[in-house]
Amino acid sequence: MTTYLFILLAATTVVCFLLSPRVQTADGFFKGFSDTGAAPSLWTLVLSQVTTWIFARSLLTAAILGFYYGIAGALAYAAYYASFITGGKIIDHLRFKHGKDNIQSFMQEQFGSTGNHCYNSVVVLRLLSEVFSNLLVIVILLKEVFGINDTSIHLLSMAGVACITLAYSTFGGLRASIRTDVLQAVLVIAALAMLFTLMLFHPGFSWSAALSSSPDITSPGWVLLAVAFLQVWSYPLHDPVMMDRGFLADRSITRKSFYFAAVISIICILVFALLGVFAGLVKLEGEAMIATLSRLFGEPYMMAFVFALVISATSTLDSTFSSASKLIAVDMKLVKPTVTNGRLVMLAFLMGGGSFLLLDSKDLYAAVAVSGTVSMFLAPVIFFTIWGDRSVETWALVVAFITAIVGGALYMLESSGYTSLMGEIHKYTKLLIICISILVIGCGAFFLGQRATVEKEITA
Repeated sequence: MTTYLFILLAATTVVCFLLSPRVQTADGFFKGFSDTGAAPSLWTLVLSQVTTWIFARSLLTAAILGFYYGIAGALAYAAYYASFITGGKIIDHLRFKHGKDNIQSFMQEQFGSTGNHCYNSVVVLRLLSEVFSNLLVIVILLKEVFGINDTSIHLLSMAGVACITLAYSTFGGLRASIRTDVLQAVLVIAALAMLFTLMLFHPGFSWSAALSSSPDITSPGWVLLAVAFLQVWSYPLHDPVMMDRGFLADRSITRKSFYFAAVISIICILVFALLGVFAGLVKLEGEAMIATLSRLFGEPYMMAFVFALVISATSTLDSTFSSASKLIAVDMKLVKPTVTNGRLVMLAFLMGGGSFLLLDSKDLYAAVAVSGTVSMFLAPVIFFTIWGDRSVETWALVVAFITAIVGGALYMLESSGYTSLMGEIHKYTKLLIICISILVIGCGAFFLGQRATVEKEITA
């Protein structure tokens, strides 16, 4: 299996290099435009959105949640992909009601430099966590699928995937990322279709068993679904990978791309999560998810499983690198927006995200939970200023930001077992309580700090 998998991955890498244009202009590198200045087409944008949000981390997390919590866990993670709907609405208002070409300019106008600093700090953390979590998937696969526990091999494998992805990303920045996204999306969707078909025709699979796999309404999976519905409002705004793709095309194409990406992504995540649900229903005592899937389907199945995850990891990494370079050079203006500086920023984020691996964390959902919790300070920004067109005092943003930071830190400490300030309840129940508190305090502060403004509309 290892030989065939290596050949598939090597061939895919070669094609990615061939697809990656050697971009020389800042607009091509940072904004994804072609040499003629043309924006991406609808389906190029849709597939780019899909593959950059179907992370390797996301696929594996969806399957793990399905494995432990049944259909409730599967639905909970899939619910995060409704972020495409809220994200599309956010982008539409920012561009065509407020006339902005990035989020930083809106935050600066509404809340001054304080707003920009708060927003950018969360976005930088988000990008670093994406590098970390997708590299971590490589380690998990080496251990669980190939039985390799040698740390030196882990490091070499992660470095190989990271450096190859960085190499073709530096060729063309966002333009290269978007072009390779199309290929990677097709490959991932094909692999998922194969896995889903094999599962459907397995004699042990039952739709009724899968759909009734979370009978207890107090199951952590259902609690996590409630958390997702709270976080989905603000989650897209703190993800520059999604937001960057909302500023590339005209209004009609942009709207359609977000809606189509939502449908395709939710289906893909549910397919992979159902693999985890199935494995959880037929596992042997003490058997892990990947071991169960290997027993049920054998090596050809696991090759497709690993292939989907590794391709997803590379597609997310190249998008993360391109968004990081745009963030630092164009949005934050910390360096001149040249192609050379963009490439150096990519390298810096690879090293920074890779250093998170020293924390020795193996909880893939923790990155989503903490990131999503911290992003909730943006929920009142969306409700009151982006959608509501209200002017709000900066102190209200600071209150919401501090509350979200404290909430994210508290969940990290509680879920890791460092503290037990919230008692002995399940960690997802703690997360739900924290999220409700952040939302109530943040929206309360914005309500008290608002001032009326004159509504305006920017024509498309």
